[in-house]
Amino acid sequence: MSVSQSPPLLSGNTRLYAIVGDPIAQVGSPRLFNAAFRARGLDAVLVAMHVAPQDLAGMVANFRVMKNFDGLIVTVPHKIAVAGMIEHLGGNAARTGAVNTIRKLPDGSLLGDNFDGAGFVRGLSSRGIGLAGKNVLVIGAGGAGCAVVNAVADQHAARVGVYDVDAKRQDDLVASVSGHVRGVRIEACKPVAAGFDVIVNCTSVGMKPGDPLPVDIAGIGPQTVVADIILKPVRTPLLEAAALRGCTTHEGHAMLEGQVDTVMDFFFSPTP
Repeated sequence: MSVSQSPPLLSGNTRLYAIVGDPIAQVGSPRLFNAAFRARGLDAVLVAMHVAPQDLAGMVANFRVMKNFDGLIVTVPHKIAVAGMIEHLGGNAARTGAVNTIRKLPDGSLLGDNFDGAGFVRGLSSRGIGLAGKNVLVIGAGGAGCAVVNAVADQHAARVGVYDVDAKRQDDLVASVSGHVRGVRIEACKPVAAGFDVIVNCTSVGMKPGDPLPVDIAGIGPQTVVADIILKPVRTPLLEAAALRGCTTHEGHAMLEGQVDTVMDFFFSPTP
């Protein structure tokens, strides 16, 4: 086992970080961030915490009072709810209403921001996939969906379609992004992939055995890019079905890997 792979040596000086979600077994953050801590020579560790929605406020309260507990990564289904539990929102979090990373400031208050959208775009870019001028369909208007829709619009996509089973949440996201971005057509759509260049699943549909496809992909061809933000399974039913049609597929881990350095900088940058 190499030094970069070996587990950290923990002590009373070790700074604590966590990722909270429900479920939690699918997350890849502990592996990536513990490796990043070691690469930067930091005495810190990140662990996964399984927290149900009704217990989230209590978890945040505990985070506040633990003096060696410095940061949180937030995953489904808590990204929107946690935004209302902290004092300060960075630019992306304020815009999307969703938080995926929180740091504790010296005065004990909490600052949250959202790096999902930037991570998603960076992951695509690393494979030479651009979004400018493309027609993009995003399935899901939750925390991750909000971030992705905003980021896709910022990349000057020609059209961004949004679908969510919650029509109000879907329409609210369309209105919000339309108010921030000019020159991009943002609209509510049905979960039908035909006519789009890029399809992105930002829901949890596909995590459980027997889940249906989150979008109807009949009629798409090999020119279509199909992305899923689910981490486990790595090859979701949507990606497998798209691959059978010759599409370019993009796995969920790329969004997480695309934001590790940005999140690390957020955790350890000087106080804003």
